[in-house]
Amino acid sequence: MNLILKLLLTALAVFILAYILPGVTLSGDTFVNAIIVAIVLGILNVLVKPILIILTLPVTIVTLGLFLLIINALIILLADKLIDGFSVSSIWTAILFSILLSILQSFLHSLLKEGKN
Repeated sequence: MNLILKLLLTALAVFILAYILPGVTLSGDTFVNAIIVAIVLGILNVLVKPILIILTLPVTIVTLGLFLLIINALIILLADKLIDGFSVSSIWTAILFSILLSILQSFLHSLLKEGKN
């Protein structure tokens, strides 16, 4: 149940960011596509991201972890290629989307934890 709730919160965050950011679009049935984006991002973060982190570890260490922003942007661009109803215009938009998605997810999850108490 907790996984489904986190998935729905991530989909809500994707939906909000697609509405706010000019370079990110959801087409078709937008909330269903936001759920699909959340699922695909979750799968890519579990399967692909650890491999990319290990392969780029020297660059990540030299940049003091800032290269992880590029890895997150690449994951979002990969999701863009895999999902028809989701598009991101550039790597810079993907970086901004990644940062804002993390902030919005943290905010929504903190609201969820506050509601449980």
